[in-house]
Amino acid sequence: MSDRSEKASELTPLGYPEELLAPGQTYASVTETITSIPLAKHPPGSWYMGFAVGFCLLMLLFVAVTWLLAKGVGIWGINIPVAWGFAIVNFVWWIGIGHAGTFISAILLLLFQQWRTAINRLTEAMTLFAVACAGLFPLLHLGRPWVFWWILPYPDTMGLWPQFRSPLVWDVFAVGTYFTVSLVFWFLGLLPDLATMRDKVETLWKKRLYGFFAMGWRGSALHWQRQQKAYLLLAGLATPLVLSVHSVVSFDFSVAIVPGWHSTIFPPYFVAGAIYSGFAMVLNIMIPVRKIYHLEGLITERYLNNMANVMLVTGEMVAYGYFIEAFMAWFGGDKFDEYMMLNRAFGPYGWIFWSLMVLNVVIPQVLWSSRVRRNPVLLFLVAFSINIGMWVERFVIVVTSLTRDFTPSAWGFFVPTVWDWATLLGTVGLFLTLLFLFIRFLPMISISETRELVSETKRISL
Repeated sequence: MSDRSEKASELTPLGYPEELLAPGQTYASVTETITSIPLAKHPPGSWYMGFAVGFCLLMLLFVAVTWLLAKGVGIWGINIPVAWGFAIVNFVWWIGIGHAGTFISAILLLLFQQWRTAINRLTEAMTLFAVACAGLFPLLHLGRPWVFWWILPYPDTMGLWPQFRSPLVWDVFAVGTYFTVSLVFWFLGLLPDLATMRDKVETLWKKRLYGFFAMGWRGSALHWQRQQKAYLLLAGLATPLVLSVHSVVSFDFSVAIVPGWHSTIFPPYFVAGAIYSGFAMVLNIMIPVRKIYHLEGLITERYLNNMANVMLVTGEMVAYGYFIEAFMAWFGGDKFDEYMMLNRAFGPYGWIFWSLMVLNVVIPQVLWSSRVRRNPVLLFLVAFSINIGMWVERFVIVVTSLTRDFTPSAWGFFVPTVWDWATLLGTVGLFLTLLFLFIRFLPMISISETRELVSETKRISL
């Protein structure tokens, strides 16, 4: 065996960059492959089909919101005692989906995990779009969304200071900060690629547009030094946000005394579930995009395998949370918690609870097989079941706990209306519309970071 092959055999188990790119990738091929997607005169037919579906659902959202503003929240299925329905379920679900982007970009960057390179740009954009969808629901749920600014810390001229001891107000700060930092972090990483697009595009108005957003980037050593420092600083700021944002969202429930909500396990349980659903959504987006645009040379099977591994670990954490929640209800001796668990499993929503167990616990166990983790079709189906399961989990947490309060006189039932479903599907349309526009006009894979992998591969192979 030659010295070169011995070196490669030693490096491969350690996960060095040569595993992350298909053989034969060069600076020019990477740049051409990535920039050819937004610079193409006409996108593929699948893009038009996907954008049409997303845009039609977005129009459905406009109709649903218009009718909501005209008639009020009574068009939804919420009632007394189920004052929180689909709006809060969808809010928590979308916030969870937005976690994978910052996790991949910030935490994995600080841990020097280079397998994040080909997927971090798309996941960062996914974070922004998911948080935009999530932010709609608390506003719409207010009943009078035009006075949402009452919960902001503005000068008290009306004698109506917000209740800062309420986690509903904490959500405003947590989600707002998370969105702002994620936006700046995404844009800062995009700067070198915008300059590349500016230099390659031929149309004058596009060149000026890309040049405007590139902010004068020329690729000098000083530019790179300042960009890298700011990028690492924002990664350090974004890392605690991954843990804090969904913890604050879980406080909406855990600070209440409602059976099934009042639990100290909620913050870590919600964070694990957020990363779980977030990585599932990344795979549901990445796998079709990888196939349609022939990006198998940049997004290799190892990327899919690593994301599936993270999904498997966080899925086991979520399953452990389910077990501990049931165990503590029995071990704690609180008759209300005991009844809550029995009602979840065998009450009127029992079939939903067992569907949750199948979707979130049973089906993901196939990820123990490396063949499943490296099979795009099977991995897509598993990720899709997880996304559905995590939405069902939020439904179980929100609705089943509210339908059975402490006294039978406070019991009720929740049935979603067509407007509940229209609003949910409409936000899916908003997400898809923004996603397809991003893919059409901006590089969805980081050009500069992928070229760094090419140089690392060449250096190691010498």
